[in-house]
Amino acid sequence: MRIDVVSLFPEFVAQCAGFGVVGRAQERGLLSMQGWNPRDYADGNYRRVDDRPFGGGPGMVMLIDPLRAAIAAARAADPAPARVIYLSPQGRPLTQARVRELAAESRIILLCGRYEGVDERLLAAEVDEELSIGDYVLSGGELAAAVVVDAVARLQDGALNDADSAVQDSFEGDGLLDCPHYTRPVEHALGTVPEVLLSGNHAEIARWRRRQALLRTRARRPDLLAAAGLSAEEARWLEAQATDGDPAG
Repeated sequence: MRIDVVSLFPEFVAQCAGFGVVGRAQERGLLSMQGWNPRDYADGNYRRVDDRPFGGGPGMVMLIDPLRAAIAAARAADPAPARVIYLSPQGRPLTQARVRELAAESRIILLCGRYEGVDERLLAAEVDEELSIGDYVLSGGELAAAVVVDAVARLQDGALNDADSAVQDSFEGDGLLDCPHYTRPVEHALGTVPEVLLSGNHAEIARWRRRQALLRTRARRPDLLAAAGLSAEEARWLEAQATDGDPAG
């Protein structure tokens, strides 16, 4: 997969993507990245990329032409068609389902805004969709782009040493949050590992994990339960638990 990043600070995104799973995906040839700075395509001695907004108000708005030229250069760098995504708090919320869809693309172009945003005409002409990583405002789209790169890269075949790691993540499969996890030592001042996890009974362990995922999802993200496809038995079991319960079985 190829990801191009149009940004005034492309080095920032590249640096974020140079470590861990994403860095390994690049080393293995599963992911390639390239940054494109619109300032390189701006005119004049000052390489200006922004101007004051019409109608007044604070802040600056990014100009059409430098961004459009950077996007065009990114498109021309590879013959494969590329979906252009603008990182914006006004965009569609980024979900794991959308990440899986993006991970199946051969390439995408991420557009990072700055200041008060981007001239609306550029968005209408060049952008295929807007994505938001949350209901808050950042100083620029670079952090959001790094999030998208990380989420998409780890789903490339071979990026993770154990592919099952992605399957068991929160929001995968049935959309529940992940269950609690434990490792050595069994006994610790902070508590003891639940006995079922030491039993070697894989059916009971799977049952425990499923029920813990149900409890955790209800406690932290009850909105996810409606689409989780609970069986009638699971729904009855969940209803029977105290709202603050955390049974082992």
